[in-house]
Amino acid sequence: MNGSSVIVKVVSLAIILPALTFGLYIIAHGHLTPGGGFQGGAIIASALAIFLVAFAKQASKTLRKNLLSALECLALLGFIGLSFLGLGKSFFFNFLANSGLIFGQAVPFGPNPGFINTAGVIPLMNFFVGLEVSCALTIIVLTMLKAGGDKK
Repeated sequence: MNGSSVIVKVVSLAIILPALTFGLYIIAHGHLTPGGGFQGGAIIASALAIFLVAFAKQASKTLRKNLLSALECLALLGFIGLSFLGLGKSFFFNFLANSGLIFGQAVPFGPNPGFINTAGVIPLMNFFVGLEVSCALTIIVLTMLKAGGDKK
């Protein structure tokens, strides 16, 4: 693969950072708005796919399948670990809710005005799901790019 033209590279660089930021926003606010780990992870993977298509040679050196696979495994272990930490009461118990720790502030009476630190373990689980989905989809795109190659 020879890579893309200068125009494609410049436009993709202009798109990648806002797309990554929006994906992280969707993951972080998944307990307050429609969205969450899967949707944010798909957005992040789309930004990485744009990077892979625009910068084929450089990107294949930067993003390695082994690194992405290791990150995917760590994300799965983190998600499973969080789900087992609340096992004293029930599987997936929200043990951080109303604890005063990270994401454990008390929920105000009435509708939540958008306080991000009131969800307990849900934002942490969204983070691990987003990391797993983005790594898995990026591995799929990498595999498709390597299998395709240039046809002459």
